[in-house]
Amino acid sequence: MPEASLVTREAPLVRTVSGPCTPSSVNGAVLPREHLRSDMRWAAGVLSDPHRWLDEEQEVTRELCGLRQSDRLGLVVELSCIGTGRDAASLARVTAGSRVAVVAGTGFFAGPFTPSWALDADVDALTRHLLTEIEDGLDGTSARPGVIGEIGVWGDEPTPAEERCVAAAARASLASGLPVATHHRGGLTLLEILLGEGLPAHRVSVADAGTDPSAPRKIVERGGYVCLTSLGADRLRQALDLIDAGYAHRLLLSSGLSKVSEIERYGGGGYSHLFRTFLPRLREAGISEETISLITHDNPLRWLTCME
Repeated sequence: MPEASLVTREAPLVRTVSGPCTPSSVNGAVLPREHLRSDMRWAAGVLSDPHRWLDEEQEVTRELCGLRQSDRLGLVVELSCIGTGRDAASLARVTAGSRVAVVAGTGFFAGPFTPSWALDADVDALTRHLLTEIEDGLDGTSARPGVIGEIGVWGDEPTPAEERCVAAAARASLASGLPVATHHRGGLTLLEILLGEGLPAHRVSVADAGTDPSAPRKIVERGGYVCLTSLGADRLRQALDLIDAGYAHRLLLSSGLSKVSEIERYGGGGYSHLFRTFLPRLREAGISEETISLITHDNPLRWLTCME
Protein backbone atom coordinates (compact mmCIF):
# COMPACT_ATOMS: atom_id res chain seq x y z
CA MET A 1 0.00 0.00 0.00
CA PRO A 2 1.38 3.41 -0.92
CA GLU A 3 0.85 5.00 2.50
CA ALA A 4 1.35 2.03 4.79
CA SER A 5 4.62 3.48 6.05
CA LEU A 6 3.15 6.82 7.09
CA VAL A 7 2.97 5.94 10.77
CA THR A 8 6.29 4.09 10.94
CA ARG A 9 8.64 6.64 9.41
CA GLU A 10 10.79 8.90 11.61
CA ALA A 11 8.14 11.63 11.54
CA PRO A 12 4.80 9.79 12.03
CA LEU A 13 1.68 11.40 10.66
CA VAL A 14 -1.93 11.66 11.77
CA ARG A 15 -4.24 11.04 8.85
CA THR A 16 -7.15 13.52 8.84
CA VAL A 17 -9.98 13.98 6.33
CA SER A 18 -8.15 16.97 4.89
CA GLY A 19 -4.82 15.15 4.62
CA PRO A 20 -1.99 13.95 6.85
CA CYS A 21 -0.50 16.21 9.50
CA THR A 22 2.39 15.88 11.91
CA PRO A 23 1.61 15.39 15.62
CA SER A 24 3.63 18.52 16.39
CA SER A 25 1.18 20.60 14.33
CA VAL A 26 -1.67 19.66 16.69
CA ASN A 27 -1.05 22.19 19.43
CA GLY A 28 -4.23 21.88 21.46
CA ALA A 29 -6.37 19.19 23.03
CA VAL A 30 -7.64 16.10 21.21
CA LEU A 31 -11.11 14.58 21.61
CA PRO A 32 -10.39 10.91 20.78
CA ARG A 33 -13.90 9.43 20.79
CA GLU A 34 -16.69 11.53 19.31
CA HIS A 35 -19.44 11.46 16.72
CA LEU A 36 -19.92 14.51 14.54
CA ARG A 37 -22.44 12.87 12.26
CA SER A 38 -24.09 9.51 12.85
CA ASP A 39 -27.32 7.64 12.25
CA MET A 40 -28.03 4.49 14.24
CA ARG A 41 -31.83 4.68 14.17
CA TRP A 42 -32.29 1.77 11.82
CA ALA A 43 -30.64 -1.62 11.82
CA ALA A 44 -31.70 -5.15 10.96
CA GLY A 45 -33.46 -6.77 13.89
CA VAL A 46 -33.23 -3.72 16.19
CA LEU A 47 -36.17 -1.61 17.30
CA SER A 48 -35.81 1.90 15.97
CA ASP A 49 -34.73 4.67 18.32
CA PRO A 50 -35.72 8.09 16.94
CA HIS A 51 -33.12 9.78 19.15
CA ARG A 52 -30.12 7.72 18.07
CA TRP A 53 -28.82 10.12 15.42
CA LEU A 54 -26.78 13.27 14.98
CA ASP A 55 -27.08 15.39 11.85
CA GLU A 56 -26.57 19.02 12.86
CA GLU A 57 -23.58 20.03 10.77
CA GLN A 58 -23.80 23.77 11.41
CA GLU A 59 -24.22 23.39 15.17
CA VAL A 60 -21.42 20.85 15.42
CA THR A 61 -19.17 23.18 13.44
CA ARG A 62 -20.10 26.08 15.72
CA GLU A 63 -19.32 24.10 18.88
CA LEU A 64 -15.95 22.91 17.61
CA CYS A 65 -15.02 26.40 16.42
CA GLY A 66 -15.88 27.79 19.84
CA LEU A 67 -13.76 25.17 21.59
CA ARG A 68 -10.83 25.89 19.27
CA GLN A 69 -11.00 29.51 20.38
CA SER A 70 -11.70 28.96 24.08
CA ASP A 71 -9.80 25.75 24.88
CA ARG A 72 -7.42 25.31 21.95
CA LEU A 73 -9.17 22.20 20.66
CA GLY A 74 -6.91 20.91 17.93
CA LEU A 75 -8.31 17.60 16.68
CA VAL A 76 -11.37 15.35 16.93
CA VAL A 77 -11.49 11.60 16.25
CA GLU A 78 -14.88 10.79 14.68
CA LEU A 79 -15.86 7.14 15.14
CA SER A 80 -18.93 6.69 12.95
CA CYS A 81 -17.82 3.85 10.71
CA ILE A 82 -19.43 1.55 8.12
CA GLY A 83 -23.19 1.28 8.60
CA THR A 84 -23.55 4.01 11.25
CA GLY A 85 -24.18 7.09 9.14
CA ARG A 86 -20.61 8.08 8.36
CA ASP A 87 -20.40 10.98 5.90
CA ALA A 88 -16.87 11.92 4.87
CA ALA A 89 -18.01 14.95 2.83
CA SER A 90 -19.81 16.34 5.87
CA LEU A 91 -16.73 15.79 8.04
CA ALA A 92 -14.62 17.69 5.51
CA ARG A 93 -17.05 20.63 5.68
CA VAL A 94 -17.00 20.58 9.48
CA THR A 95 -13.21 20.68 9.62
CA ALA A 96 -13.10 23.49 7.05
CA GLY A 97 -15.71 25.53 8.91
CA SER A 98 -14.33 24.99 12.41
CA ARG A 99 -10.63 24.82 11.54
CA VAL A 100 -10.39 21.80 13.82
CA ALA A 101 -8.76 18.73 12.26
CA VAL A 102 -10.98 15.63 12.06
CA VAL A 103 -9.91 11.98 11.88
CA ALA A 104 -12.48 9.67 10.28
CA GLY A 105 -12.89 5.93 10.79
CA THR A 106 -13.37 2.76 8.84
CA GLY A 107 -14.39 -0.63 10.22
CA PHE A 108 -17.53 -2.67 10.91
CA PHE A 109 -19.32 -1.54 14.08
CA ALA A 110 -21.54 -4.42 15.28
CA GLY A 111 -23.93 -7.10 14.01
CA PRO A 112 -27.18 -5.24 13.28
CA PHE A 113 -25.29 -2.43 11.55
CA THR A 114 -23.05 -4.67 9.48
CA PRO A 115 -23.81 -4.65 5.73
CA SER A 116 -25.58 -7.82 4.65
CA TRP A 117 -22.74 -8.82 2.33
CA ALA A 118 -20.28 -8.72 5.21
CA LEU A 119 -22.22 -11.07 7.49
CA ASP A 120 -21.07 -14.13 5.55
CA ALA A 121 -17.76 -12.76 4.26
CA ASP A 122 -14.52 -14.32 5.42
CA VAL A 123 -11.79 -12.42 7.24
CA ASP A 124 -9.71 -11.96 4.09
CA ALA A 125 -12.60 -10.33 2.19
CA LEU A 126 -13.42 -8.07 5.12
CA THR A 127 -9.78 -7.06 5.46
CA ARG A 128 -9.53 -6.26 1.76
CA HIS A 129 -12.58 -4.01 2.04
CA LEU A 130 -11.07 -2.07 4.93
CA LEU A 131 -7.74 -1.71 3.16
CA THR A 132 -9.50 -0.42 0.04
CA GLU A 133 -11.13 2.33 2.10
CA ILE A 134 -7.81 3.08 3.77
CA GLU A 135 -6.03 3.37 0.44
CA ASP A 136 -8.70 4.84 -1.83
CA GLY A 137 -10.88 6.99 0.44
CA LEU A 138 -14.29 6.98 2.12
CA ASP A 139 -17.78 7.26 0.66
CA GLY A 140 -16.63 8.20 -2.83
CA THR A 141 -14.35 10.98 -1.59
CA SER A 142 -10.59 11.32 -1.39
CA ALA A 143 -10.77 11.55 2.42
CA ARG A 144 -8.94 8.64 3.99
CA PRO A 145 -9.55 7.19 7.44
CA GLY A 146 -7.04 7.66 10.23
CA VAL A 147 -8.47 5.05 12.60
CA ILE A 148 -10.20 1.67 12.41
CA GLY A 149 -13.30 1.91 14.53
CA GLU A 150 -15.45 2.11 16.34
CA ILE A 151 -15.77 -1.69 16.24
CA GLY A 152 -17.92 -3.59 18.70
CA VAL A 153 -20.34 -6.36 19.59
CA TRP A 154 -24.09 -6.03 20.01
CA GLY A 155 -24.83 -8.81 22.48
CA ASP A 156 -23.11 -10.24 25.53
CA GLU A 157 -20.66 -12.19 23.38
CA PRO A 158 -19.45 -11.62 19.81
CA THR A 159 -21.17 -13.55 17.06
CA PRO A 160 -19.00 -15.44 14.54
CA ALA A 161 -19.58 -12.60 12.05
CA GLU A 162 -18.54 -9.99 14.62
CA GLU A 163 -15.43 -12.00 15.47
CA ARG A 164 -14.46 -12.03 11.79
CA CYS A 165 -14.99 -8.26 11.59
CA VAL A 166 -12.77 -7.73 14.64
CA ALA A 167 -10.09 -10.00 13.21
CA ALA A 168 -10.25 -8.03 9.95
CA ALA A 169 -9.77 -4.80 11.90
CA ALA A 170 -6.63 -6.22 13.47
CA ARG A 171 -5.22 -7.38 10.15
CA ALA A 172 -6.02 -4.07 8.45
CA SER A 173 -4.30 -2.27 11.33
CA LEU A 174 -1.20 -4.44 10.98
CA ALA A 175 -1.11 -3.80 7.23
CA SER A 176 -1.75 -0.04 7.38
CA GLY A 177 -0.41 1.08 10.74
CA LEU A 178 -3.73 2.68 11.71
CA PRO A 179 -4.88 2.35 15.34
CA VAL A 180 -8.07 0.56 16.43
CA ALA A 181 -10.90 1.91 18.60
CA THR A 182 -13.43 -0.41 20.21
CA HIS A 183 -16.88 0.14 21.64
CA HIS A 184 -17.33 -0.32 25.38
CA ARG A 185 -19.59 -3.35 25.05
CA GLY A 186 -17.40 -6.45 25.23
CA GLY A 187 -14.26 -4.34 25.47
CA LEU A 188 -12.03 -6.94 27.11
CA THR A 189 -13.21 -9.66 24.73
CA LEU A 190 -12.56 -7.42 21.74
CA LEU A 191 -9.08 -6.62 23.04
CA GLU A 192 -8.28 -10.33 23.39
CA ILE A 193 -9.36 -11.03 19.80
CA LEU A 194 -7.23 -8.16 18.51
CA LEU A 195 -4.21 -9.30 20.52
CA GLY A 196 -4.78 -12.85 19.32
CA GLU A 197 -4.30 -11.59 15.77
CA GLY A 198 -0.90 -10.20 16.76
CA LEU A 199 -1.93 -6.56 17.11
CA PRO A 200 0.14 -4.76 19.79
CA ALA A 201 -2.01 -3.52 22.68
CA HIS A 202 -0.73 0.05 22.33
CA ARG A 203 -2.58 0.33 19.02
CA VAL A 204 -5.95 -0.23 20.74
CA SER A 205 -8.25 2.18 22.57
CA VAL A 206 -11.11 0.55 24.49
CA ALA A 207 -14.02 2.88 25.23
CA ASP A 208 -15.18 3.07 28.85
CA ALA A 209 -14.43 -0.65 29.36
CA GLY A 210 -18.07 -1.52 30.06
CA THR A 211 -19.60 -2.10 33.49
CA ASP A 212 -16.81 -4.21 34.99
CA PRO A 213 -14.99 -1.89 37.43
CA SER A 214 -11.81 -3.94 37.11
CA ALA A 215 -11.75 -3.78 33.29
CA PRO A 216 -9.92 -0.44 32.90
CA ARG A 217 -7.03 -1.69 35.04
CA LYS A 218 -6.86 -4.97 33.10
CA ILE A 219 -6.73 -3.09 29.79
CA VAL A 220 -3.97 -0.68 30.76
CA GLU A 221 -1.97 -3.49 32.36
CA ARG A 222 -2.03 -5.23 28.97
CA GLY A 223 -0.66 -2.04 27.41
CA GLY A 224 -3.86 -0.75 25.82
CA TYR A 225 -5.55 2.62 26.20
CA VAL A 226 -8.80 3.20 28.08
CA CYS A 227 -10.94 6.04 26.72
CA LEU A 228 -13.41 7.33 29.32
CA THR A 229 -16.57 9.11 28.17
CA SER A 230 -19.99 9.69 29.82
CA LEU A 231 -17.93 11.81 32.18
CA GLY A 232 -19.69 11.71 35.54
CA ALA A 233 -18.67 10.80 39.08
CA ASP A 234 -17.92 7.15 38.25
CA ARG A 235 -15.59 8.15 35.44
CA LEU A 236 -13.86 10.66 37.71
CA ARG A 237 -13.11 7.90 40.21
CA GLN A 238 -11.85 5.62 37.45
CA ALA A 239 -9.62 8.34 36.02
CA LEU A 240 -8.16 9.20 39.42
CA ASP A 241 -7.60 5.51 40.22
CA LEU A 242 -5.68 4.98 36.98
CA ILE A 243 -3.61 8.12 37.49
CA ASP A 244 -2.82 7.17 41.09
CA ALA A 245 -1.79 3.69 39.93
CA GLY A 246 0.72 5.16 37.47
CA TYR A 247 -1.32 4.67 34.29
CA ALA A 248 -1.91 8.28 33.28
CA HIS A 249 0.02 7.51 30.07
CA ARG A 250 -2.69 4.98 29.09
CA LEU A 251 -5.72 7.19 29.76
CA LEU A 252 -7.82 9.00 27.13
CA LEU A 253 -10.77 11.31 27.81
CA SER A 254 -13.55 12.47 25.49
CA SER A 255 -17.05 13.91 25.78
CA GLY A 256 -18.40 10.99 23.75
CA LEU A 257 -21.36 12.61 21.98
CA SER A 258 -23.47 10.43 19.69
CA LYS A 259 -27.01 11.87 19.76
CA VAL A 260 -28.57 15.13 18.67
CA SER A 261 -29.98 15.62 22.19
CA GLU A 262 -26.43 15.79 23.57
CA ILE A 263 -25.29 18.90 21.70
CA GLU A 264 -25.64 22.33 23.29
CA ARG A 265 -28.44 23.56 21.03
CA TYR A 266 -30.80 20.94 22.48
CA GLY A 267 -29.74 21.24 26.09
CA GLY A 268 -26.92 18.72 26.19
CA GLY A 269 -23.46 19.18 27.60
CA GLY A 270 -21.95 19.38 24.13
CA TYR A 271 -18.38 18.73 23.14
CA SER A 272 -17.34 21.22 25.83
CA HIS A 273 -18.37 18.91 28.70
CA LEU A 274 -14.84 17.58 29.09
CA PHE A 275 -13.39 21.08 29.31
CA ARG A 276 -16.12 22.78 31.36
CA THR A 277 -16.94 20.04 33.88
CA PHE A 278 -14.55 17.09 33.97
CA LEU A 279 -11.11 18.70 33.70
CA PRO A 280 -11.93 21.25 36.44
CA ARG A 281 -12.80 18.32 38.72
CA LEU A 282 -9.47 16.68 37.96
CA ARG A 283 -7.74 19.93 38.85
CA GLU A 284 -9.72 20.18 42.08
CA ALA A 285 -8.50 16.66 42.91
CA GLY A 286 -4.91 17.84 42.59
CA ILE A 287 -4.06 16.60 39.09
CA SER A 288 -1.34 18.77 37.58
CA GLU A 289 -1.55 20.64 34.29
CA GLU A 290 1.33 18.51 33.03
CA THR A 291 -0.69 15.33 33.61
CA ILE A 292 -3.82 16.85 32.07
CA SER A 293 -1.80 17.80 28.98
CA LEU A 294 -0.43 14.25 28.85
CA ILE A 295 -3.95 12.81 28.89
CA THR A 296 -5.66 15.27 26.54
CA HIS A 297 -2.84 15.86 24.06
CA ASP A 298 0.14 13.52 24.20
CA ASN A 299 -1.70 10.23 24.75
CA PRO A 300 -4.23 10.48 21.89
CA LEU A 301 -1.54 11.58 19.45
CA ARG A 302 0.71 8.73 20.54
CA TRP A 303 -2.19 6.29 20.04
CA LEU A 304 -3.11 7.73 16.64
CA THR A 305 0.45 7.47 15.36
CA CYS A 306 1.21 4.24 17.27
CA MET A 307 4.44 5.72 18.64
CA GLU A 308 5.93 3.75 21.55
